[in-house]
Amino acid sequence: MPSVRLANITMKYRDIIAVENVSLAVEDKEYVCIIGPSGCGKTTLIKCVSGIIQPTNGEIIIDGKLVNDVPIQDRGVGYVFQDIALFPHMNVYENVSYGPFVKGWSPPRIRTLVEEMLNMMVLGDRARDRPNVLSGGAQQKTAIARALASGSLLLLLDEPLGSLDIRVRKLLRHEIRRMIKDLGLTAIHVTHDQEEAMAVADRIVVMKTGKIVEVGTPSQLYLQPKELFTANFVGETNFFEGHVAREGNEKTRVNADGSFLYSSEKAPSKDTKIVAAIRPEFVIMEHQHKAEPTWKGTIETVAFMGSMMRYEVKIENGKAIVVKTPFSSTSQELEVGTRVYLKFPPEFVLLYQYPQSGLEKEISVE
Repeated sequence: MPSVRLANITMKYRDIIAVENVSLAVEDKEYVCIIGPSGCGKTTLIKCVSGIIQPTNGEIIIDGKLVNDVPIQDRGVGYVFQDIALFPHMNVYENVSYGPFVKGWSPPRIRTLVEEMLNMMVLGDRARDRPNVLSGGAQQKTAIARALASGSLLLLLDEPLGSLDIRVRKLLRHEIRRMIKDLGLTAIHVTHDQEEAMAVADRIVVMKTGKIVEVGTPSQLYLQPKELFTANFVGETNFFEGHVAREGNEKTRVNADGSFLYSSEKAPSKDTKIVAAIRPEFVIMEHQHKAEPTWKGTIETVAFMGSMMRYEVKIENGKAIVVKTPFSSTSQELEVGTRVYLKFPPEFVLLYQYPQSGLEKEISVE
């Protein structure tokens, strides 16, 4: 099964640099997702891997072989597009069998393979239907089956679920991962949906303005992101600009505009100006003031999110803090205008060196 090595890949369109000096290793049978803002270069990168476009600089190595000059059809790569792009004049069976047919496989061999693909994607009863009568989910399943039927061991998925409704996306993304793992394939999946990436990927690549910002497992990028951009882009985060007030053996005390919070982490540098960050679901919100350090605030907005409640709490220094709690009978009592007290568990407060460009520019998706 193929591994993929990208070494210093750069792609320029005249004066525009779409991808800049990107190096990445994708291991055999690994499922990697690439996420990032629109225009960050994620689709350009996998088009370079597939051979659809030729990079300006750098090397693409698939299964240990340099493939920069190898034609698309000889790279052993299956590509699944967002717009699905099935042959409209062919039925499901004909679409899936197209790759083996043009390669000259015998009819019995093609039939065995196609039937296997259709059964795997639960499309057996739709084999004679044309794309125009299929649902969006069934069309995308057909496109994936067609890519797999070509014999590809490396699957590239470019926003494969982007045109589907949210319920179908959630069902199909798990089916895709299961199928890829069952077949022992290597997959690179581009998506704008962070939740989708978190659900299916072994590792996630975060990109911004043509460069890789950070690579890690879903849990690493969510719980311990190394970069401020990742902390902001993957999920939701509260940021506090402040200074180190005291650094002890167990906790670092941070002064954020006259209010104090504590972190289990060491200060990131000798420079005392830092950024502290905490996810909304780790903030503890209570009705009554207790002995532990707390911040006083008033609930300004309440949003029901199904299993979670999202609150915006304005604290005494004017800053708005986002808090998320599981939905419960108690949460229904918290209304706009309710006085509350916030606590920030030190083990969930992350510390970052203050960026030279400023916090807003550092976390911006532009």
